[in-house]
Amino acid sequence: MKILLTINDITLTGGTERVVTNLANALYDIGYEVCILSFFRANDTLPYKINDNIELIFWYNLSESSHRDRFLKSRILKIYYKNLHKIILSIQLHKRYFDCFAIIANCSIFRPLFKNKNTIYIKIMHLNFSAFNKRNSYFDDIVILSSRELALWQHYYKSIKVIPNFIPHISHKSSNLDSKMVLSIGRFSHQKGFLRLIDIWKQVIQDKNLKDWKLCIVGDGELKIEIETKIKMLNLQDYIILKPFTKDIEKEYLRASIYVMTSYFEGFGMVLSESASYGLPAIAFDINTGPSDIIEDNVSGYLIEDNNLEDFALKLQNLMNNKALRDRFGTSAKQIIRQKFSKEVIMPLWEKILKKKQ
Repeated sequence: MKILLTINDITLTGGTERVVTNLANALYDIGYEVCILSFFRANDTLPYKINDNIELIFWYNLSESSHRDRFLKSRILKIYYKNLHKIILSIQLHKRYFDCFAIIANCSIFRPLFKNKNTIYIKIMHLNFSAFNKRNSYFDDIVILSSRELALWQHYYKSIKVIPNFIPHISHKSSNLDSKMVLSIGRFSHQKGFLRLIDIWKQVIQDKNLKDWKLCIVGDGELKIEIETKIKMLNLQDYIILKPFTKDIEKEYLRASIYVMTSYFEGFGMVLSESASYGLPAIAFDINTGPSDIIEDNVSGYLIEDNNLEDFALKLQNLMNNKALRDRFGTSAKQIIRQKFSKEVIMPLWEKILKKKQ
C-alpha cells in the first residue's frame, strides 16, 4: 500500500524536515510503499538521509519564496495565487495520487478539497493551528504533537490524536558531561529566541567560576547578522561560538554538557528530545507546547517561566557548577526518551491510525 507524505520543502534544515524523513523511513521499514512530495526545492542536497527506495518528487524545482514572487508581478497573478492556486493544486493532486492508501500532510499548502474515497487524509500540526481551523476540516484525522493541545482542540475535530515525534535510533553513546560547553541548535529566526539567550549568557558568566565555559549555537538564518552584532555589542566574542548546521550533529551533542532552548514557540522541540537521547540535561522556557512534554522539571532538567531570564540564568549556573546534578539529570533524560519517544513506542500509534482504514 502506498503512502504519500507532503512537505513544503524537504531540502531545508529543520524539525519538520527531520520529522518527515524519520516518518517516511519508518513507514517503509514496516512494509509500506512510501513517496515524499516536496512542493519546493531551495537546495540541491538533502539535509537528512532518506531511504533509497523511497520515491522523492519535487512539484516545483525552485524555492517557495521564488515561486511566490512570480505571482506578485501583476494584479491578475496575485488574485490567482490567493484564490485559485491551491484549488487547482488540489485537483491536480487528486488526479495524480488517486491510488494512495494514505496522504499525510506536513505542509501549509495541501488541503484535500477533492478526495478519493479509498484514501485516508491525515494532517500533522506542528504548531498552534487556530489559523488553520477551516483547512483542517478537510482531513479525516488530525495529528498533534503535544498532549497540552489535546484539551483545547479535541472538541473541534471528531478524530484528533496525539502522536509525538520520535527518535529513530537512540544512540548507545552519551556525553560524559565533563566539558565546559552549553549547546543550542536551531534556525537563526525570531522563533528560536537566540537574542534572549545571549542576554541570559551575559548574566551567566558574571559568575567568576564559569568564565571558562562556552555557549555554542549551531544554526543559520535571517538573524545571523543581528545575532553576531549583539554578541559583539555585549563583548561576548570569547564566550559564544556560532557554528553552521552540520550533518554530523552527534559530535556537537557529545561535546556538550548542557542543552538550552529559548524558543518563543515550538510544535514539539525535536532538538530537545535529540539532546536528551545523548544524555544531556536541558533547560527551556515553559512555553505552550514542546518542552514540558520532554523535560521533567527538576528530574531531567529545568522548565523556566517564559521570559524569566534571571531564573533561567540562575538555574543554568546551578547546573554548570554541579557535575553530580548534571549526571543525575542526564541519566533521567535518556531514560525518558527511551520510555516515551523511541520509534518502538511511537510507530504503533501510527499503525493504529492506518490500520483502522484497512
